[in-house]
Amino acid sequence: MTTPEPQSPAPEPSEPTKPSKTPQPPVPAVIPYKDRIYRSPAGLAGGVLLLALVAWLGIDAMVTGEGSTPWLALAVMLLVVPLVVAYTLRPAVFVNDDRLRVRNPFRVVVLPWGEVASLRSGFTNEVVDGSGTTYQLWALPVSLRARKRASRAQARLDAQAARGERGDRRAGRDPGLGLGPGTVTGVPKRAETDQAMDELRKTHETRQGEPGAQGEVTVRWAYEIAGPVAAGAVLLAILLAVG
Repeated sequence: MTTPEPQSPAPEPSEPTKPSKTPQPPVPAVIPYKDRIYRSPAGLAGGVLLLALVAWLGIDAMVTGEGSTPWLALAVMLLVVPLVVAYTLRPAVFVNDDRLRVRNPFRVVVLPWGEVASLRSGFTNEVVDGSGTTYQLWALPVSLRARKRASRAQARLDAQAARGERGDRRAGRDPGLGLGPGTVTGVPKRAETDQAMDELRKTHETRQGEPGAQGEVTVRWAYEIAGPVAAGAVLLAILLAVG
């Protein structure tokens, strides 16, 4: 008589694998690149003063005027205020690694760096696209007075540097240890708008061949400025004709 062989116990069911609770590193947020903005401080200050003057005179005429005077004041304000904003507060140049955006009084021009042919400085600062079209940079006006002031300051610094080198030679020191002609940091004196144009040229040189800096030049007219100006001009013409 055979004895039954002992059977091995059935394996216990394994516990389900628990998900790992190891914290995952946070995904860094993508911060968009901010534009560098170039504007004219003198234009901004002049625009604010002109708007304050127009508002004061116009509101006074509308409140205290008689007959058609309030309507004439309204028409003049509707015509003048957008023009003041267009030529003083509105102009700006926005720059990033991909393109140059020029906001002039009556239009906005977007130029990818690959489409910029040159940046010129003379009596005005201008940008030229690949087709030869020239766009003036209203936000970077040329100041001949500022250029002369910077040239005089540069001449004084050069003279001081030359005197310092002669003193070093007489004292037996090595004149090559100095920074030479220029400012204290060795950077030549330049007018503010000329410095801005130098920065634009440097960005153009480094970015014009990048894939993200390619595209087409686009031009958009500022109807938000032209519309009120046209309405004010029409209203003023009608009031003058009727009166």
